[in-house]
Amino acid sequence: MIKSRTHLLVSPEWVGQTVALAEGKAEVRLTTRPEMVADDRGLVHGGFTFGLADYAAMLAVNDPHVVLGAAEVRFLAPVTFGETLLARAEIVEGSGKKRIVKCTVSTDRLVFEGIFSCFVLTGHVLDG
Repeated sequence: MIKSRTHLLVSPEWVGQTVALAEGKAEVRLTTRPEMVADDRGLVHGGFTFGLADYAAMLAVNDPHVVLGAAEVRFLAPVTFGETLLARAEIVEGSGKKRIVKCTVSTDRLVFEGIFSCFVLTGHVLDG
């Protein structure tokens, strides 16, 4: 497994733990927490699934200055408290600063799929 070069300070409790990292690919696992629940039936807010997928996409690009520019996603099934999610991301196209990353998230079933448009900047996004 190669070493992560991006998003070094994010909390694995909220965006997942890296389980595999290779050139242009990443796998990240997240076990849903009580704080992620949106209602009394245990439904996990979709933002946490999206956050996991986004983090996996950033790791697939694995550059300190990668940012998300756009995403086209589909939520395919609900997620509930206590489920473990696995995100798989892979760069499917890249030219210049732009990387297109395909990502899926699954439990025992596919729950999310998306295409992320990521950009590798020459410096930190906050540097203007």
